Amino acid sequence: MRKDPDEVGRRSSTLAGSVLVLLGILLFVPAGEGKDPVAAKPCQPTRADSEGPFYKPGAPLRTSTGSGLVVRGRLLGDPDCKALPGGRIEWWQTDRRGRYDDEHRGSQNVDSEGGYRFSTDFPGVYPGRPPHIHFKAQAPGYRALTTQLYLRGGEPEVEFDIVLVPER
Repeated sequence: MRKDPDEVGRRSSTLAGSVLVLLGILLFVPAGEGKDPVAAKPCQPTRADSEGPFYKPGAPLRTSTGSGLVVRGRLLGDPDCKALPGGRIEWWQTDRRGRYDDEHRGSQNVDSEGGYRFSTDFPGVYPGRPPHIHFKAQAPGYRALTTQLYLRGGEPEVEFDIVLVPER
């Protein structure tokens, strides 16, 4: 049985067109579409940073140490960035004049999604340091971490996720 050359050409064109459309869809659909964006990216542990000389244990539980800046984020676990709902964060910083004081110390137990949120004053600068907030984070089964959040200045809200490493 002999095939009509025009029919073969039409079928080849249709097949080639379908393949191009499918490739176009695959190339232009963002990776991970419809998935949790945290799960789609690799989880990187938060870098440890200096505790500094002004840490005092036992910061009071509170949601505010001032106003003008909101800091929020999640406490997560490496390697999968899952929320650590049994965790706790603690923070301390300078007042607007660059002096550490008890009014700018606080702590929170994170919520069931690992979330935390507090309002504070924008930390003042003291010689040789950019504006920053110190953090201690801990959760059962994970190594405690001391780190710092460095601020650019003028931002009314900052998101700062903290990723802890499991105890080994």
